[in-house]
Amino acid sequence: MSVTVGGKAPDFTLKTKTDKGLEDVSLSSFQGKQNVVLLFFPLAYTGVCTQEMCAVRDGLKEYQNLNAQVLGISVDSPFSQEAWARAERLNFPLLSDFNKEVCAAYDARYEDLLGFKGVAKRSAFVIDKQGIVRYASVSDDAKRLPDFNAIKACLASLS
Repeated sequence: MSVTVGGKAPDFTLKTKTDKGLEDVSLSSFQGKQNVVLLFFPLAYTGVCTQEMCAVRDGLKEYQNLNAQVLGISVDSPFSQEAWARAERLNFPLLSDFNKEVCAAYDARYEDLLGFKGVAKRSAFVIDKQGIVRYASVSDDAKRLPDFNAIKACLASLS
């Protein structure tokens, strides 16, 4: 299934690990409340992924001012994501698509990346409060960061 701008975003429920334990986060829980920025990233603890998530961490206030919740998604376990988030002081939820179903639903999955099957492609989606995809970028180049300015411009247009 291909996700297209103007189409309904596939709903999902994924696990995140917090101090309270494992918690479910559903895309639909933001509907009617906040826009959502989904950032799929290949693997925790890697250089470009750390650069991307730390850039988001450092600019999180801008996303919040645009009424957006940022969610990072990878196929890493919620436990490794939690350790990485603590080490890098990431201040937004990381969601585990360990079963690789959400990456597939968003057509954001490598068949093979460095010998690893089903790793998330570096991708960015903006989903408005009604659950409609307003921005989509899926990169075949794992080293290419999302266009954060384009993401913020899209969010600003939703205000």
